[in-house]
Amino acid sequence: MKDLSVCRQEIDEIDRQITGLFEKRMLVAADVAEYKRMTGKAVFDKAREDEKLATLEQMASNPYFGRGLRELFTQIMSLSRKYQYTKLAQQGDFMFSQVDGLSCGEDEQLAFFGEAGSYTEQALISCFGKEAKRIACPTFAAVLEAVESGEAKYGAVPIENTTTGDISDLYDLLAVHPVYPVRERIIRIEHCLVAPRGATEEGIREVLSHPQALLQCSGYFAKHPQILQRAFASTSGCAKLIAQEGDVTRAALASEAAAEQYGLQILRRALNNENVNSTRFLIISGTPVYVKNADKVSICFEIPHETGSLYRILSHLIFNDLNMTKIESRPIAGKQFEYRFFVDFDGTLSDAAVKNALTGIREEAVRLKILGCYASEDKLF
Repeated sequence: MKDLSVCRQEIDEIDRQITGLFEKRMLVAADVAEYKRMTGKAVFDKAREDEKLATLEQMASNPYFGRGLRELFTQIMSLSRKYQYTKLAQQGDFMFSQVDGLSCGEDEQLAFFGEAGSYTEQALISCFGKEAKRIACPTFAAVLEAVESGEAKYGAVPIENTTTGDISDLYDLLAVHPVYPVRERIIRIEHCLVAPRGATEEGIREVLSHPQALLQCSGYFAKHPQILQRAFASTSGCAKLIAQEGDVTRAALASEAAAEQYGLQILRRALNNENVNSTRFLIISGTPVYVKNADKVSICFEIPHETGSLYRILSHLIFNDLNMTKIESRPIAGKQFEYRFFVDFDGTLSDAAVKNALTGIREEAVRLKILGCYASEDKLF
């Protein structure tokens, strides 16, 4: 039996040899990158890599070593590609332009989801002030279309709530519309039970609101099973409707601002299941720009429906030391059990690490869309 110290010395010597060969291989990979840059050839050649891995696996003296060699060289090839991407990384900001800040002129309009008094309108006001001209839109798609057409310079849409999670429909719209998040706003949500003058909480038989708001206040309805819940398009739209009808047996879940807007009384405040109930809103633009203090990037991508595809894409963030803050998947229309992935990570488009990561993802994904680069919000309003 060999002494442990002898074994360790042998391993150290082998590791030194491996280190030298690894560095030699990477220098050759740099020459490959230059050739591919000059010829326009793609860095990632899956067929070539699969063929190479099969050959290496067969060279092993037993199946265990063969599997180990496949895993080892899979990582080596991945590192080689990433090194090549650093040589090929785009010098620009992927068709985005940097701006000093966001502004809205006197004659320009802002679009928001819902009716006047909505939480989404509050998100816009917190960014641009009460004097800015605003357009109320009945759907998320209508907001995006107003911004896309130029009718509105910016728009606001909700993307995520701390209680009920993601608003998945909006992800699907962002993937196909040429609009770009330029700022994030987090608004504290406090749903109020609002009703026409003369109504009492005991007399309410039906409550109208957006489905998300009803879910966020499910605890209240569990304690009041006699109240019928009815879902409508927006919280502020429901407040407007019950104000017009004047039925004292019907109420809405809406904001204090909506109650004031439509002359309704507040029967009860803070019906949320959670004390800290907040919604993250995106301010979107029809122009691919990002502000100087932007610190978050959002992308969506589609990948081959095969083993390891998602790992391969996300490894570009890990390799470039980028912190992924969110991942969401949505089914791709017309494809059975195939998904589009939405990812947020820290950084800005002018960062070399971000450029390297996006270059690699663009090369290896079936489709990549940079949704936007924007300033995140870590403060509740």
